[in-house]
Amino acid sequence: MIRQWFSRFTGREQVSLLALAAALAVFVAYHLIWSPVAAARDEMVRRNLASAESLQRVSAMVSEIAQRRESGDSPAQGRSITALVNQSSLEQGLTVTRLQPNSRGEVQVRFEAAAFDALMRWLYQLESGEGALVTELSLSESGTPGRVNATVRVAGGG
Repeated sequence: MIRQWFSRFTGREQVSLLALAAALAVFVAYHLIWSPVAAARDEMVRRNLASAESLQRVSAMVSEIAQRRESGDSPAQGRSITALVNQSSLEQGLTVTRLQPNSRGEVQVRFEAAAFDALMRWLYQLESGEGALVTELSLSESGTPGRVNATVRVAGGG
């Protein structure tokens, strides 16, 4: 059937139709196969580079923490953990509802209806900026969106 249809045309028209079919095949192959594969490859390269950069930052942080632990150097040294918790929580706009030191040099801190984002910034600052260790964390809903009740146990680090 296709052969009969194709044979109706003159030689010149047949060559033109074959050239058009070949161009159409190349166009379809590029847009349906090559282009999506190339875009996916580029995205994977971008993700891989981002992961490598993240790994490099984490490795640097791990080295720094290990170095600080070995040397006993801690930014929190020289200050009591209670004072550190009070000052750093105020800086993040958090209100401590209970602060209870224990005999092991840790402090248990209670927050009620604390802003979740501010609490996470505070925890990050304690560990990465002040060298303290968060040894225990308990979170529960406070009934208000974006706010949580939290109990945190903090040790001096170093």
